Amino acid sequence: MTARTASEIAAGVRSGTLAAAEVLEQHLDRIAAREGEVHAFNLVMTDQARRDAAAVDAAVAAGHDPGPLAGVPLALKDNMCTRGIETTCSSKILEGWKPPYDATVVTRLAAAGAVVVGKTNLDEFAMGSSTENSAFGPTRNPLDITRVPGGSSGGSAAAVAAGFASVSLGSDTGGSIRQPAALCGVVGVKPTYGYVSRYGLVAFASSLDQIGPFTNTVHDAALLLDVIGGHDPMDSTSIPDQHPSLLDAIRRDVVGLRVGRITDLPDGADPDVTERLEAAFDALREAGAKIVDVQVPAFGYGLTAYYLIAPSEASSNLARYDGVRYGLRVERPDTNAMYSATRAAGFGDEVKRRIMLGTYALSAGYYDAYYGKALKVRRLIADDFDRAYEHADVLLTPTAPTVAFPFGSKTDNPLAMYLCDVYTIPTNLAGHPGMSVPFGTGQHGLPVGVQVLAATLGEPTMFRAAAALERAMS
Repeated sequence: MTARTASEIAAGVRSGTLAAAEVLEQHLDRIAAREGEVHAFNLVMTDQARRDAAAVDAAVAAGHDPGPLAGVPLALKDNMCTRGIETTCSSKILEGWKPPYDATVVTRLAAAGAVVVGKTNLDEFAMGSSTENSAFGPTRNPLDITRVPGGSSGGSAAAVAAGFASVSLGSDTGGSIRQPAALCGVVGVKPTYGYVSRYGLVAFASSLDQIGPFTNTVHDAALLLDVIGGHDPMDSTSIPDQHPSLLDAIRRDVVGLRVGRITDLPDGADPDVTERLEAAFDALREAGAKIVDVQVPAFGYGLTAYYLIAPSEASSNLARYDGVRYGLRVERPDTNAMYSATRAAGFGDEVKRRIMLGTYALSAGYYDAYYGKALKVRRLIADDFDRAYEHADVLLTPTAPTVAFPFGSKTDNPLAMYLCDVYTIPTNLAGHPGMSVPFGTGQHGLPVGVQVLAATLGEPTMFRAAAALERAMS
């Protein structure tokens, strides 16, 4: 039987009982069989992956240890720089661009022996909740191809759910790892802001973006975060403290752990989702945790603050795509006309919508009324969470309000799409960690994710609770 988890694959390759090349071919066969219908990838790096797998096997044969992810097939969201390999952010404006350097996470994965199989599809510049906004076509949920995989990291979630890669990396600005993890039935983690280096991550909203893993198990998520986490001098927002091993944390039980039930959580989750959340509370109670009631008003106004702050940062970050230095260029007789034509042709509707929102919020006469006020609300959100964590060690919420929804069902109503992230966004604004754990199924037999939240650098505690939920489902 094929090893399913990254931990099993790495252990087998390191011991010599598995060949990295053989494991890779099994995953490439799955890609060949289903990628045409799922479209998880913008680029499958077959030749490079085969060379990397062969190098891992050669290292083992020579008596060397390739690392904790030896031979593990891994997919990268296509907004992480890969030297000499196209990085598009699923946007026409970057089509064909090949970065001159690797992102820090890519360097760390290579040093750990991982084998990158490809770059995954996403909502353009990570702006969306369904991966329907990609310039290269949507990704489909491998569990039901008539439905979305979530977004913006839908390709990375789908790649793991379909078995195209054992693990993958995504980025989370307002829920873009956790929400697709829930809809595709895999584990997804957004670490504390600064836990993982952002160097080489193409920026959407710099004060919110964070890289994290998609995996099939909590153990694999801990393994992957232990590899990619840690201080990076190339990222000024990187936390300088050394992180404790999360693999050690998940071995601990949850006896005495205080699990917060948020009594003022906004309505809107479907009954099948809330039913699974209640089952998760029951499971943790049976495992020895204590359920406590807390209030977090932040969930009521996080969405409005986010959709001022994130577009404002996006409008600033995306100003660099001007047709001059790299990417698409539409020739016109003068510079201003070239700028306008390039950006009009290069950006999709959702990206244009957010650039306009952000530019308006930052404009003279409106800055204090909109962006400045949103920053004050952001501070209040962090305070709300701080008060809740005085009484609870972790909080439990739904990850997404619904199971995976049909294609096109929300594209005509941006607000309905934005509400998909109502439970994930507040954590990004606070800079805290959060993760989605599969916890049973809801309507149509589709997976439901439960979200575990913790305070800044509370990953060890968060992973303890997540591991207990996973055990309850085994």
